Amino acid sequence: MAGAAPRPSPAARLMGAVFVGVRHHSPACARIVAATIEQQQPAYVLIEGPADFNERIDELLLGHELPVALFSYSDQHASWSPFCDYSPEWVAITEARRCGAEVRFIDLPAWHEAFRDVSNRYADAELRYTEVVERLCREFSVDNVDVLWDHLFECETEPKGMAEYFDLLRGTATADEGDSAREEYMARWVRAAVHDAGDRPVVVITGGFHTAALKAQLDGGTEWPEVPERERGASYLVPYSHARLDAFTGYQSGMPSPGYYQQVWETGSQRAADWLVESVATRLRRRQQPVSTADLIAARTQAGALARLRGHENLARTDVLDGLTSALISEDLTQPPPWTRRGTLQPGAHPALIEMIGALRGGKVGRLHPSTPAPPLVNAVQELLRTHGLDQEGKVALDLTDPEALHRSRILHRLRVLRIPGFERTSGPSEGAQPKLDEQWTLRPVEQRLAALIEAAENGATLEEAAGVALERRSRHAQLEELATILFDAVLCGISALSGRVKQTLNEGVRDTGDLAALGSVLSGVLGLWRHDRLFGTKKDPLLGSVIDVGTARVLWLVEGLHGGPAPADPHRLKAMAATRDAVLHARSALSLDVADVTGVATRVSNDVQAPPDLRGAALGLAWTLGSQPDVHKIRNIEALGDWLTGLFAVAREEVLASPDLVGVLDELVSAMDEDEFLVALPALRLAFSYFPPRERETIAATVLAHRGVEGSVKGVTRLTADPISVAEAMAIEKRVDALLVKGGLA
Repeated sequence: MAGAAPRPSPAARLMGAVFVGVRHHSPACARIVAATIEQQQPAYVLIEGPADFNERIDELLLGHELPVALFSYSDQHASWSPFCDYSPEWVAITEARRCGAEVRFIDLPAWHEAFRDVSNRYADAELRYTEVVERLCREFSVDNVDVLWDHLFECETEPKGMAEYFDLLRGTATADEGDSAREEYMARWVRAAVHDAGDRPVVVITGGFHTAALKAQLDGGTEWPEVPERERGASYLVPYSHARLDAFTGYQSGMPSPGYYQQVWETGSQRAADWLVESVATRLRRRQQPVSTADLIAARTQAGALARLRGHENLARTDVLDGLTSALISEDLTQPPPWTRRGTLQPGAHPALIEMIGALRGGKVGRLHPSTPAPPLVNAVQELLRTHGLDQEGKVALDLTDPEALHRSRILHRLRVLRIPGFERTSGPSEGAQPKLDEQWTLRPVEQRLAALIEAAENGATLEEAAGVALERRSRHAQLEELATILFDAVLCGISALSGRVKQTLNEGVRDTGDLAALGSVLSGVLGLWRHDRLFGTKKDPLLGSVIDVGTARVLWLVEGLHGGPAPADPHRLKAMAATRDAVLHARSALSLDVADVTGVATRVSNDVQAPPDLRGAALGLAWTLGSQPDVHKIRNIEALGDWLTGLFAVAREEVLASPDLVGVLDELVSAMDEDEFLVALPALRLAFSYFPPRERETIAATVLAHRGVEGSVKGVTRLTADPISVAEAMAIEKRVDALLVKGGLA
């Protein structure tokens, strides 16, 4: 900790309590907290933190490498209370122990109703006092609350007016029900501690937003408050990181730029400024971006000049950043620097901005002491990995027909759905397709794995339970297409109880949906499980059969009412038509519809001139695959031929290959096009023929040659050395040149 410790304001003491309002993760506030505790030598240090952890506060002092966080969860909610070296709350704990004071967390537990929408206990309350912050920013000509805070406090050796600042913020804001409940509870702790301490002081460390309210509630009962109880849930320490602390990556905490403020805390503002300039230069040079010594001198000079101009006793973060921007970026920026607003960098940001943000963020990752208690899930997973040989780095190949390999696969899939890092599947069974009988995984050690496992423990004590609860939570508000993915994940994880619930929900969603694209995806995926699966136990599953029956009927009902003019082919609705074909051909025993009913709908849609061309083509293809022979000569009257063919080929590819008459008609239609017509039709034709793999395109080419009575190799026709689009563009250019020559009398 560098710099002189500022003296706390004497006015902060009230009826035996010394209140220190703080901004979370502020080095300036951390210094004030340390100085206050050293000066007061209190009997108690009361800290805004979860009171249900009081009996385990010693766990915080085992000797962790910060940052760490206290993770709390219950049935409906989870939240974090992060600590870094310069967090005022952390400094309060360590300094209190050093001087022999009793330490107590005095806030409601994280699972309490007051924290329903709070995922980070130490987040700023700035949304509650936006108006006054904006007014102060205008008054001091700064961009946002972070710059304002630096300007007023972080760059001063002995900050003044911090209590007045917090009083001003609270004076313009109304506490919500959650804040009121928390403040009433914290005030009870303050009164009890003051009463118990006798003549000795009590130091109270809370967010500055709450300080005024606590001072106003010092009259009342002095009994120690009880900690609310819960039926299920727990709290554990987890490793944290600078990346998770950083506001620029979405963490709306008290302070952004943890890497920079770590340097401020350890070495002081001037050395932190030098560190930032050197770090940015190093990072840019690694990216082969030129940074000269003159650039660095200019950046330091500009930063110092800006600090003096802005009246800063020491260099502020924005002084250094603005100096770097001036020295390293000469062109116009496509977006404002993120320190002028709260938010992330957008794509296309200048390399210098990217490296500035990376340096500000820092790369520190916390580590827990080995004796830190962990939830049962952590030990259960580690034992599973050891037992099944999945705790090593490298590639793992699994033959899913082998029971032991299938069990190992389920372990890995359960870790995947819990988003535990370090387990990546590179190949294996996928939705809607005939299942592969093998899987490939890549395993690698990841520092974040322990934190992810601890946080996943909110879902259950065993891996199977945790994965099942995580999938069930995903399914509660999932859209139809996501439900199909969840079902497939449940199957891969071997969680049959969840599969049944998801199947029922899926069935209800299919019955009511009007989303043809989602319906096609679901029907395709469920069909794959119903038809092919012998590995996972879903083959011919009655509930999946019900989903297929309802889904097929719903697709037919939707497409018969779908009208619209010419438009590019829609691959999503074509997937729905192909899935309907497969349902009738391969899952007929699950359907309540007759083939004649399906053929009738398909025929009506194919003849409906108001239906989109691709849908008409797909409907004709559906009827064709079900045995209704089309009149191929009617194709001559089709408009938007390319889109119509896309639909036909998507559903009836094999029938087209076996029909020389159809291929002959198509050859005649395309040959009859003039160059302009062909260029217009070309993109749609390319999309249509992309449904055929190369060997089948050769079959079509052979049919075309036979239709024309030409002998020769089809490979020379289908395998061009130039891109077809380039050829078409060249033809168009030649045509324009010919026209100009004719116009000029030169041809």
